[in-house]
Amino acid sequence: MASTIVHDSDAATRVGRTRADGYDDIEPRLARLASIPPGDPERAVLREEIVRCCLPLADHIARRFTGRGETYDDLHQIASLGLVLAVDRFDPDRGSNFLAFAVPTIMGEVRRHFRDHTWAVRVPRRIKDLKLTLGPAVEALSQRLERPPTAVEIAVELDADLTEVTQALLAANAYRTDSLDSAAQTSDAEIHAAPVTETLGDDDPGYGLAEDALTVAPLLAELSDIDRAVLRLRFFEGQSQSRIAERLGVSQMHISRTLTRILADLRERALGD
Repeated sequence: MASTIVHDSDAATRVGRTRADGYDDIEPRLARLASIPPGDPERAVLREEIVRCCLPLADHIARRFTGRGETYDDLHQIASLGLVLAVDRFDPDRGSNFLAFAVPTIMGEVRRHFRDHTWAVRVPRRIKDLKLTLGPAVEALSQRLERPPTAVEIAVELDADLTEVTQALLAANAYRTDSLDSAAQTSDAEIHAAPVTETLGDDDPGYGLAEDALTVAPLLAELSDIDRAVLRLRFFEGQSQSRIAERLGVSQMHISRTLTRILADLRERALGD
């Protein structure tokens, strides 16, 4: 971003040259502002007049930063905040030009906004631009459909490519990044919260199940057809022992003993291997 921005002093000179007539009496008014006690109502009125007079300066700087992923309205608000800070911080006793002081102050606020609130990783410009249109489109579709819209409906609404709409919906994840070593956010705002790395991941029981399946599979293949049928009916189809006995034409006690024998045999052979 720095490579595309001229030096602050150059910007101040340009603004001062193009709007000199409008800022000719700014320093005397700022000197008068500094002489008024903080609690005097006249101070608030004069301060507001000075800020209003200098708003074109904030507008000029905000427009210089448009087209970089942020809306003009947001940039104008940030630049206006920088203008207020410049008015409050300016010291007339130093005899410096207000524009030379205000321009770096305002630009500093805008740059700080880009540093703290814009994209953490590179996202294609067309996706950034498309993302700016998603909010109004989603809001309009939600009211019309009375439910959250799908990506396809958003693409149709915006007459945009579905793939790019999907990328724009996911692009918010690239807006900011957080360190894995930073403290995790907690509901009670604990001061000594654990790092994110200590709150992510756990032993996955699926690995153990996979190992057990690989161990038991060849043992199941060696069972008789009737034993495999009993296991399938009991543990895969969830049938009761009495129901299995009825289907196979044997007693429930026989099924119970068969299951005990099969499981004991499989456990012994699996652990032995």
